Amino acid sequence: MQHPDYKLLIFDWDGTLADSIGRIVEAMHVASERSGFQLRDDFAVKGIIGLGLPEAIRTLYPEIGDAELIAFREFYAEHYIAAEAVPSPLFEGVVESMASFRDDGYHLAVATGKARRGLDRVLKAHGWEDYFDITRAADETASKPHPLMLEQILAHCGVRPEEALMVGDSSFDLEMARNAGMGSVAVSYGAQSIEALKLFEPRLSIDRFSELHAWLGKQA
Repeated sequence: MQHPDYKLLIFDWDGTLADSIGRIVEAMHVASERSGFQLRDDFAVKGIIGLGLPEAIRTLYPEIGDAELIAFREFYAEHYIAAEAVPSPLFEGVVESMASFRDDGYHLAVATGKARRGLDRVLKAHGWEDYFDITRAADETASKPHPLMLEQILAHCGVRPEEALMVGDSSFDLEMARNAGMGSVAVSYGAQSIEALKLFEPRLSIDRFSELHAWLGKQA
């Protein structure tokens, strides 16, 4: 049974649905090394996960030039795509919970910092090409934390901001939700610490994905 206040659940991908943070950090380190830039530590790299790739690179390396940025992105993509020959697994409880959300009648969407090509690749790998009502990728809209991708999802689904929840593992996810006027759910097992995420006053903080379905069920 659907929660009476919510009609639409929007999910980040990396670090929220898929256990891919380690591969992203590794690919960023490889691209930095091949581009001749000083490596940033894991904490710094995790801090930019959720942004679109160009925005993430520029945040880590503000001095990077346009041509260097293009090369950096190619190095990153080459390494990450090779690593994803075996797709990053979905977190425990994701498949079962998402099926339950669908059965309960929720609209489902993805709002990700991935590029469209990368998102389509992972959706196909999991057999989820047609699973969601709508998906939005960073290279076809504004990067998080700008609310545009959420506004596009709301418009597509015909849902008001107060009827939607954004579920994510980064400050960019939760700030984007706040900018769009919607509530959020913070997951503790992704890129950023739960302490950092709680600064954005999520409606719920979860340590396991299945806790979201349990919480929504209790509220209904």
